[in-house]
Amino acid sequence: MRSVAVAGIGKTPFGALTAENIRSLAVTASRKALSDAGIEPGQVEAFYLGNFAGPSFVGQNHLAPYIAAETGITGVPCTRFEAACASSGAAFFHAWSAVASGIYDTVLVTGVEKMTSQTTPRVAEILAGAGDTAGEMRAGATFPALFAMIATRHMYEFGTTREHLAAVAVKNHANGALNPDAHLRKRITIEQALAGKPVSTPLTVYDCSLVSDGAAAVVLTSKPGAVRVAGIAQTSDHVALDRKATITTFPAVRAAGEKACRMAGVTPQDIDFAEIHDCFTIAEIIALEDLGFVPKGQGGPFTAAGHTALNGRLPVNTSGGLKSKGHPVGATGVAQICDLVLQMRGQAGERQVERHRRGLAQNLGGSGATCVVTILEAA
Repeated sequence: MRSVAVAGIGKTPFGALTAENIRSLAVTASRKALSDAGIEPGQVEAFYLGNFAGPSFVGQNHLAPYIAAETGITGVPCTRFEAACASSGAAFFHAWSAVASGIYDTVLVTGVEKMTSQTTPRVAEILAGAGDTAGEMRAGATFPALFAMIATRHMYEFGTTREHLAAVAVKNHANGALNPDAHLRKRITIEQALAGKPVSTPLTVYDCSLVSDGAAAVVLTSKPGAVRVAGIAQTSDHVALDRKATITTFPAVRAAGEKACRMAGVTPQDIDFAEIHDCFTIAEIIALEDLGFVPKGQGGPFTAAGHTALNGRLPVNTSGGLKSKGHPVGATGVAQICDLVLQMRGQAGERQVERHRRGLAQNLGGSGATCVVTILEAA
């Protein structure tokens, strides 16, 4: 397998972008990535698109060539990947595979979602389709309800508290307040997080990620570059919670993390900083544990002690995470890669961390059914 470099990155702001449509968002991010890489659209040999539910959100199918052609890319394979919230993480994994195996030398990967064109109840219904529609959805369980069950069980098994959940939200909001492209640039206190509007006990509005529009893109190349993919893995598990042996550990996250570290020749303790999939605050806590950064049950106390802050032992979600940066579902995985690269280039502004040679991104689909973990290293 050949070494693969991230040659260019591009993002739009995340938020309620009423003046933009799904194509304009994706094209903007794609063109930024191509420009950053210093290449023309005609040099792209394949286009991989991560998108969860464009047909449901905006009524447009056949999205990959729809977006690629507007970017100036025609005559090459254009493929859309759907893996719930890990859609563009999956697109990135398969794009890496194609370049690493020698099929292509230059691939563009873009993730996009336009969510705010629908009402909140309809958005919740569309998102619920990433779960078990025959069981969970028929019972009326949306993802806040599912992750509330996960949080409740984690509290019972390990003593995790609402204060631990709130510490995740406070930290990510503080980081997002420094990110000019974040959806919600608003600092909050522990007291505000605890007093937030209830969504599904024990989760409040401050424990839940945002409904956002946005896009992100990266160019992968076989040519040497400043940032290379050192390790990567995509894994899977049961979709429904009731099919899992436990709901406080996600086997797909553990397996992907172990495989990516093994490929990179590192341990979790060698990672300098991370972008973790905090669709809900409990998801960040569990990911810290499943990825091997802390022992099981210690994700909450580790966060509350400040170890995941910008100046902490392991800065997590320096972008603001899904909680503050925003969560346009199909864009999230590639956006995490962009945020790692910004840190590794020393271009993260007020959010820049001191140690930034090696970063990890963890992109989760559904309630643990898909996971993509990527480790990037400065070459």
